[in-house]
Amino acid sequence: MQDFRVKTFLTVCRTLNYTRAAEELMLTQPAVSQHISYLEKEYGAKLFTYRHKKLELTRAGRVLRDALSTMAHDDKLLRERIAEVAHGAQLQLRIGMTMTAGEYVVARPLAKYLADHPDIQVTVRSGGTQQLLTLINAGEIDCAFVEGLFDKSTYASNTFRTERLVAICAADHRFATEPTSLEDLLGERLILREPGSGSRDVLTHALAKRNLTPAAFADAGVVESLDIIKIFVAGDLGISFVYEAAVRREVAEGTLRIIPLSGAPITHDISFIRLPNSIFETELQTLFHGLVDRLA
Repeated sequence: MQDFRVKTFLTVCRTLNYTRAAEELMLTQPAVSQHISYLEKEYGAKLFTYRHKKLELTRAGRVLRDALSTMAHDDKLLRERIAEVAHGAQLQLRIGMTMTAGEYVVARPLAKYLADHPDIQVTVRSGGTQQLLTLINAGEIDCAFVEGLFDKSTYASNTFRTERLVAICAADHRFATEPTSLEDLLGERLILREPGSGSRDVLTHALAKRNLTPAAFADAGVVESLDIIKIFVAGDLGISFVYEAAVRREVAEGTLRIIPLSGAPITHDISFIRLPNSIFETELQTLFHGLVDRLA
């Protein structure tokens, strides 16, 4: 059973603002301060500190946040499981997916898995990697499939699949000189996903290894929709970098082509993440392996 002071602590962790936490919890600010003081006395450590007039978690606060986030999630999930058993309801499962991972990698095996397990009722949430991490921390989803970067020391994770990030252009695009390296593409207009997108983070990280940024390209535009990016690139409005799984159909149909580049390919894992040390880890691992077995 979750202590009300734990809820206060986790709300302050999320908002990093006593006033905003008090408003969300419909408490007075002194009450919020009292709850935090109680926990600091209980655990014998300072949990928050002010730095440059901004509230921050201390190292001890981060340790407590990670542990209590898992406990809070398990408490919520346990209540749902008990209600399901008591009333014969379907098993509820809340899954998060980043756009590319969900639509092009996870959706098909998940559909097969659910067809084989009609007792499971699933809710799927889509969003960027950081948005899904926030939902996991808040107990709003049980797990997520992400292609973006995350702190592996904070979450339990498995590699679901390793995908290749490829450069694409219109099938009939003509380069002044056929490129053989990533640097040969710098004279092109680059179409990027929005900040916070997993594929953009991976590309930015790969460019940084070459002492480059997206600004090194002749021009750059931002499009939030992968489908629109593919339409723009097919219309010869620029090049882009996308996961290979996302363009297999268009390459086969001849509207897009992958630009072959020398050197080590840009690869990144699509990860299955959840809070660590959950009492529901066995169930989540069963889901993970069930989907891996159904990968095409």
